[in-house]
Formats: sequence, C-alpha cells, structure tokens
Amino acid sequence: MRLRVLGGVGLVAVTALSAGCGSEPATTKVVTKADTAAKMKQERAAKVAAAAKVKANELGQIPVLMFHRIIPNPGTTDDRTPQQFRNDLERLVKDGYVPITAAEMVTGKIDIPAGRHPVVLTFDDSSPSQLTLNEVGVPKPDTAVAILREVAAKHPGFRPVATFYVTRDMFGKTVREEQAQTLQWLKDNGFDIGNHTRDHVNLRGRSEKEVEEQIGGIAQQINSLASVKPVTIALPYGNQPTKKQWALHGKGYDHKGVFLAGYTPAPAPFSKAFDPAGIPRIRVMEKKGDCVQFCSEAWLDWLKNNPDMIYTSDGDPRTVAYPKFKSPYLRQAFASWSLPY
Repeated sequence: MRLRVLGGVGLVAVTALSAGCGSEPATTKVVTKADTAAKMKQERAAKVAAAAKVKANELGQIPVLMFHRIIPNPGTTDDRTPQQFRNDLERLVKDGYVPITAAEMVTGKIDIPAGRHPVVLTFDDSSPSQLTLNEVGVPKPDTAVAILREVAAKHPGFRPVATFYVTRDMFGKTVREEQAQTLQWLKDNGFDIGNHTRDHVNLRGRSEKEVEEQIGGIAQQINSLASVKPVTIALPYGNQPTKKQWALHGKGYDHKGVFLAGYTPAPAPFSKAFDPAGIPRIRVMEKKGDCVQFCSEAWLDWLKNNPDMIYTSDGDPRTVAYPKFKSPYLRQAFASWSLPY
C-alpha cells in the first residue's frame, strides 16, 4: 500500500488508500479545521436550543432532605411513618424530582434527564428502621430502603438512591460480620455511605484532636467494613467545629462536602454561593409550628411556585446550562462547562 500525502492550509485529516491486489485508491472526504469548527458550532447551538427549551437552570437550588427514623409510631417530630415517607416520595415524583446522592451533588456529577430537578435524600443516625436485611439479605418491608425501592419501581426514572450518614450504631448491628453485610449491601445497590461521627457528638467547642477522633474513627471503621471512604459528612445537630475546615479534612478523612441541619435549599455545586464546608439541609415535615416556613413541605411549595430558582437539568452532565443573565453566579472552576442561553 502506498500513502499519498496531501498538503493544504487547514488540513486536519488525510486520505488513506485501500489496499489489495489490483485495487483502486479509495476516495474519502478531506476534513478541514473549518469543517470541524463548523460542526462544533452546530452541535453547541443544538445544545443551547435544547437547554432553552426545557428552561434549564443548573445554577438553581437543590433541596437536600433530612430524614431520621421511619417508624409506625413516631416518638419525635423528626420521625416519619412509613406512609408519610411514601407520601414524601410521591410528592417528589409528582414535582419532577430525581434523587441523586450527596456525593454526586458535591462533586458535580448530576446526571438526570432534561427538565428534571435533583433532590438529595439523606438519612441520619444509621437506624434499623432505615435498613434491616432479612434472612436472605433483602430489605425488610416498611424500612426506608424498601419503601424507596418500591416507589422507584412504580415510577421509572425515579432513582432509588440516597445517602446514609453512619455512626457506630451501624443500623443496630453489633457483630462485625453483620455490620459489613449491611454496609456492603448499600454499596452494592448504589447507595451512598456518609460520615456522621463515631458517637454522634456535638463538635462545637471540641479540640481538633477530638474532632479528628470522632470523624476519623468512624471513617476508618466504614472503610474497614466496606472499602468505602465517605465523600461527605453530616454534622450532628448541624454544629460546625471551631474551624469548619476540620470537618472537611483531617487524619483519616478527606471530605468534599459538609452538610448542616437546616433550613433552606442548597446552592448548586456550580454556583458561587456553594460552600462545601456548610451545605444546608431541610427538615422533612408538614407546615406546622416552626415548619410553616422552614421545612420540606413549605420549601417544596416555594420552589414549585418559583421555578426560576430551582435547579433544572439540561440532560447533559458534561455542561452547566443556565440563562445568560445568571452568568455572574457561575463558579470559575466550571467555566469550561458553561452553556449559557
């Protein structure tokens, strides 16, 4: 085979000749830099049009919902009954939300369909009501995981994922093998395992050594049981240590996000307003008492009534799409992902 070299300004690709006894050279199109640039421009224009069509706003706010126990007879206002939890999830389905994990949120790996909104479901304290496996390794009915998977099965596209913030209680398991089985089940089924300190202590006012012992201790335990290094932490009582960076980085841990206890939707990770050391969550409750304004029902109503404020996906996890007037709010780190329209 003989290769004929073609010259010319702006040449990107050359023609390879087909080989074979007595065969004639094949003719292929020469692709120039101008052709490539035109194609890229056309593709970008199509992405911009698609983003505008669904009114994408990936600088909008994301509700991070905070759950605790899912039990038939609530003992505190933080508890939800199984039916209440089903209703919570059905509301999210109806409003066009798709669950993502806390780890996906803080790292900007938000891959949901165009026109949909991300929501982060978080569960504190590693309660048996959140996940208990039966004799054959299946989540027991009316646990949080079982209900989430049940609702997701009814509504294709509603991802059965959540983040579980673990303490040494480990879903009520004290035997190491049972602890490992539970954490491994979460890992194998796409759930996210987060740090909630070893003993669920208030970190406010504690020394750096104490903070590292509490956070690093449970991080080491989780890693030894399931080979998982938590990407995020939820602070007990929402209280930050004396230096909030201690919750992000320390001996035995390196978190990408620190979640608090309330009381507003969270900025998108692409927004300048995003603070990885202090990400707000929303308590799940109806409009009662203090929750008339600051809990899940109130905030979900507000986001529904203010669609320009909510995170709406363009369907492409490689871009950050938003109306042009929001350009000043984009974090510089994501400038190369930018897709204003």
